[in-house]
Amino acid sequence: MSFDEMPDGRLFLAGEWQAGTGDEITSVFPADGSVNRVLRGASRADGIEAIARAGAAQADPAWRGLKPHERARYLYAIADGIEANIDRISRIQSRDTGKTLRETAALAASAAGTFRYFGAVAETMDEDLTAQRGTALTLSVHEPLGVVAAITPWNSPIASDAQKVAPALAAGNAVILKPASWSPLTALELARIVEAAGLPKGLFSVLPGSGREIGNLLVEHPGIAKVSFTGGTTTGRALARKAADKLMPVSLELGGKSPTIVFGDADMDQALAGILFGIFSSSGQSCIAGSRLFVQRGIYDEFVARLVAATKRLKVGHPFDAATQVAPLIHMDHRAEVADHVARAIAEGAQLLCGGAAPDGDLYAKGSYYLPTILAGVKNTDRICRDEVFGPVLVVMPFEDEEEVIALSNDNDYGLACGIWTRDFPKAWRVGRAVNAGTIWHNTYKQFSISTPFGGEADSGVGREKGRQGLRAYMAQKSVYTDLTGQMHPWAAATVEGL
Repeated sequence: MSFDEMPDGRLFLAGEWQAGTGDEITSVFPADGSVNRVLRGASRADGIEAIARAGAAQADPAWRGLKPHERARYLYAIADGIEANIDRISRIQSRDTGKTLRETAALAASAAGTFRYFGAVAETMDEDLTAQRGTALTLSVHEPLGVVAAITPWNSPIASDAQKVAPALAAGNAVILKPASWSPLTALELARIVEAAGLPKGLFSVLPGSGREIGNLLVEHPGIAKVSFTGGTTTGRALARKAADKLMPVSLELGGKSPTIVFGDADMDQALAGILFGIFSSSGQSCIAGSRLFVQRGIYDEFVARLVAATKRLKVGHPFDAATQVAPLIHMDHRAEVADHVARAIAEGAQLLCGGAAPDGDLYAKGSYYLPTILAGVKNTDRICRDEVFGPVLVVMPFEDEEEVIALSNDNDYGLACGIWTRDFPKAWRVGRAVNAGTIWHNTYKQFSISTPFGGEADSGVGREKGRQGLRAYMAQKSVYTDLTGQMHPWAAATVEGL
């Protein structure tokens, strides 16, 4: 993809393409450090304008009065547009993030499926006729919140964008999308597709910009009715505090330090393949990465030896090489952070089994590559077992029995996901129910369905995305009582009679 084929860097502000007036943003290709695009991000003034225009567009009866099946047509058109442009989207996202073309094509296809799914949910979601307890007919209906801010991360833009934008639009809201500054171009491409789908102007904006300026504005502005945020736990906490001042609902999908558990009766090959995929796909830049591995002591030595041998065989390479399994990290600064985590762990006594450095060779010299890394000789209380590294770094520890591994898994601030490898389903069920996590995988890992809710516990966040109820997360519930008697209320009947 040539420079001229990339999004030109203008903002999509309430349905209009215009240059931003905020700080400069540079999108860099992580494979070689070349510049994709330099653009001006959104300023506070840009954000205020987008919010005002979004509020007007959302309140317009032409949108607010649409029936759900009529709104669904826009979502189907967006889905069709994404599917027709998967190759272009995948190349833009690979340039923007460094992910392999195979992964970015899958993410684009997933985004199309998300828009189509929530279009179908909008068409088929019923309201509630609640149980009558008195003389009134009682109903529960759902209405759009207003203007929703969607703040998304850099690690999988198109899929994360769709998981927020699609249900929010399907619910009848307007949406302002703020993508991460390291990966602004994919969301701007999504805006082009949304525009082509004919969505009324004002209902959708894409505002790349700093969290300090645009992120804070979207959280604090009285015109924003809800914020849906995916990102780091520290930022999520700060956002939640600001939202509390407004009594504004938020959805927070935050970090993880997810355990994967291999019991002695597991299919070893199946477990090895699943664990490699769970931690090293996406170069480990995934909130649900299986970064803490617990292996039952009876098979620990054999399993870890095979795991290390398999890890050394993973193909670290260019994102456009079809054979690549581990692509570069998003940015040189992020690689430095990952390397610091590993260096500190080794200084504190961890044993480096493989990786722990950038790969050698001309191919890797200008890119932000980092070798898949495995550390042993650690305790579950060590920092490397507590902190989210967000890179291709796995820690391995032995365990004796169910009771111990449940305690080890739960001895962590996060509660996002867990993988369990065993042929014994009752055991998998017991352990899965006992581990504090929003998602449990049994003999697989990192499998997703838009129809199945996703979210975390504790420091991993608040709320759920996906699933039929994911639409309700962007709506306000209203109760309606309709008198069936035709009679005056007895409390005031005598007062009213004879007037």
